[in-house]
Amino acid sequence: MGPELARNGKPKVDFTGATWLCSSQGVGDVQIAFVDGYIGMRDGRQEDGPVLVFTPGEWRAFVLGARDGEFDLT
Repeated sequence: MGPELARNGKPKVDFTGATWLCSSQGVGDVQIAFVDGYIGMRDGRQEDGPVLVFTPGEWRAFVLGARDGEFDLT
C-alpha cells in the first residue's frame, strides 16, 4: 500500500527534513529531493512554497523531454 493521495491524485509525501539538491550550473533556483521513492521539485527561492511530486516514471519522462528540448521556449 502506497502513501495517502491528495485530492489531485498525487501522493502526499512528507518532504520535511529532506535534503534538497540543486544543479552546479546556473543559479540553483530549481531544487529536487528524493523521498520514499518519489522525487520532489521546488523553487529554491520559495522554500516554503509548493512541491511538485513525481513518480520515478514521471520523472524519467520529464528529464527525457527536457533533454529533447520539449520545454524550450524558443
